[in-house]
Parts: sequence; C-alpha cells; structure tokens
Amino acid sequence: MRTPLHYDPAQGKNVRYWIGREYANKTEASRALRNWLTKHDEGAIVARSDMKFGDWLDSWFAGLRVEATTRAGYEPKIRLHIKPHLGSKKLRDVTDDDLDALYRRLETVPCPSNRGKPLGAKSVRHVHNILSGAFEAAVTKKLIAANPAATAKPPTTRQIKAQQTRYVTFDDAATASFLAGIWTPCGRRGCGPLHFCTRDAPLWTTYTATGVRRSEALGMMWHLVHWEDCAIELEWVVVEVGNKSVLRRLTKDGDDAALIYVDQALMNVLKIQYERQQMWKEKLGANWDEHDLVFARDGYMLRADGITPGGPQDAGQVSARWRSTRARLGLTENFRIHDWRHSKVTNDLDAGENPVEVSANVRHHSPGYTMAQYGKRRVEGARKLASGTAQRIGLGDIG
Repeated sequence: MRTPLHYDPAQGKNVRYWIGREYANKTEASRALRNWLTKHDEGAIVARSDMKFGDWLDSWFAGLRVEATTRAGYEPKIRLHIKPHLGSKKLRDVTDDDLDALYRRLETVPCPSNRGKPLGAKSVRHVHNILSGAFEAAVTKKLIAANPAATAKPPTTRQIKAQQTRYVTFDDAATASFLAGIWTPCGRRGCGPLHFCTRDAPLWTTYTATGVRRSEALGMMWHLVHWEDCAIELEWVVVEVGNKSVLRRLTKDGDDAALIYVDQALMNVLKIQYERQQMWKEKLGANWDEHDLVFARDGYMLRADGITPGGPQDAGQVSARWRSTRARLGLTENFRIHDWRHSKVTNDLDAGENPVEVSANVRHHSPGYTMAQYGKRRVEGARKLASGTAQRIGLGDIG
C-alpha cells in the first residue's frame, strides 16, 4: 500500500511512498491507508527527510528574526559546540539522549574557545535554548514529530546559581576615592583638558553616579540630556556586533525611552564633557563626524583605519581603557565596568533609599527583581526590625 501523492515540505515537492508491502490482505492494507490519512489530516505525519541536522541548523539560523547582538551570540555556539558533535546526524535521528550526552561533554571536556576550560552551566543552558528553538521550528515545519530538547536534561537553575561568582562592589568611600583619583591631572608635559590622564574621567563618573550599562552610556546623546530637569533620556546604545561597535535603539528590558534622574553635580560633569568635545571639534574641523553622542570617539591617537572622531566609540577599546585605569589606580583586577552598576544599587539599598526608586533608575522590570538580586540581610535593618517588634509586643516590660 502506498500513500496518495502529497506535498513533502522537506523535499519541496509532491511525493508518495510505501506504507507497507506485506499486509495479509486488501482489508489490512486499506485499514493502514485510512490510519495514515487520519494522521495526515491531523498534521501528525512528518516528512520523510534525510536532512542532516547541521543543514537544518544553517537554514533555521539564516531565517531567524532576532537582534544582531543575539545572532552574534548564537553563531559561535552553533559553530563550535553544536555542529561538530551533532551536525552530521540526521535531523530525525537526534534524540534527547544525544542532547544529554552533548551537555555532559560540554560541561566536562576542556574547550579551546573557553581558555581550555569546560563550559559553565549557564553557557551549556544557552546551548540547550538554541537547540530547543531549532527543534521546535522543525516540529512546526513537520520535519520531526517531537522536540527532543523538551525531554532533555540541561543544567538546572540551581546548578547555574551555584557556579555564579559574586560580583565585586565598592562602597561609597571607595567610590569617592576612585573619583578623586580619575580627576587628578598627571602634571606631566602636555597635561591639560584633552590629555589622556583625565580623558575618560567624565565617562567613568557617569558610570559610578548612574549605574547605567556600558552600552547605554556610550549611546547617550546631547539632545536627550534634559539640563533643567537633571534627567537623561536613554534611547540609544552602542553594542558589539561581530568585530564592530554599532549604534542602535535601546531595547533592553522593553525600554523604549528610559528616563533616569541625576544630581546637578553630574550635570556639571557633562558640561565639562561638552566643553572638551567642543575643543576637539575645533581642533579636528571637517574630520569630526557629528553623531550628537555625549561620549563620542575623540581625536586622541587616531588611526587611518579606525573609528571616525564623533562616531560611536569602540566598546572593546573602552573596556581596555578601563582595565588600564583599574591597574593605574590599583583596583582589584576582577572589578568590571558593569560592577559600578552593582555597587550603586547595593550602596543605595544599604543607605536605606526607596527600593522602588532604586529599581526604576536602573530600569529593572520590578522592585522585587532588584531586591532578589541585590537585597541581603543588613545588620542595622535587622536590629531596627528586632527593636520595633520588641516595642510593639511590650517585650521590655518583662522582668
């Protein structure tokens, strides 16, 4: 018994194939055909494809509608961690056992792309998420009957949290000392407003005072600085896509035009940045490519093949300059730019600031998330709670 002529999405044409060749009689063969027709009408029949899983991954990835930064994060994981191990298998033959074996391998075998160390649980979970999306698309296309990732066993949330390293934070006193250090001129020959010694002082100050992400500070624009209201509107970010840093609209956490409020003291710092930028414009003339960026690429040590002055800074170079600043001031080696964000939120909560306002100014989706990530039992708060309870219940009257 053969199927009727029907469309096969895997081959892109009408096909028919044998349901079976050894039925005892015509009644059994007809029953098998009716069963096939029922499943076909229900959408339960998948294509009889010999497509390799690697080929399907290429096709799925090419049609994926995601941000360029997300695509840049998927590509190396597909190329380095998935296709070498599963790419040659037929799509229909990949099982949840195959995926489990892949996860265990990635967690235990040294990986050249990870400085010779196995992947962490969070990275392996990301690989699982990519696989799950690819297989789910194959199910939708009726290339396979079920998603094997749905029954696979990737690293759990608990395992991921167990491997997370605690971020470094600076308290208010350490932050004040840092600010004094970055604004202190070196006094060497040529030292002045455009000298490298205080070149990034306004940028580092903005990170410490606002807790914005690296990409958000680099995407700040002058026309979105509300001088009279002491507020900054965040509409653009500078992100790394491949080997390039590009300017795009802010989409993090669903913010379309996030507004943060700052102190007048930071506004004065931005005025210093504006004055310095005007000096660079006068010095460079027509070579300045205006993008309205607050922290645009300046004219220091330009290269013929580098970023045009006035354009978005290279995010990787900003991080490199941060490492140099960190070493010059003798800061701990594992303190990242992003840790200024952690420091600000932690210090604000320690100081007893309103968690709702703290959460809103760093654009977390809820105060609950802020407290879950940064909240910890504070000695003074715990003592105040115990004292309040004792007073309410009259504990001091005993004895």
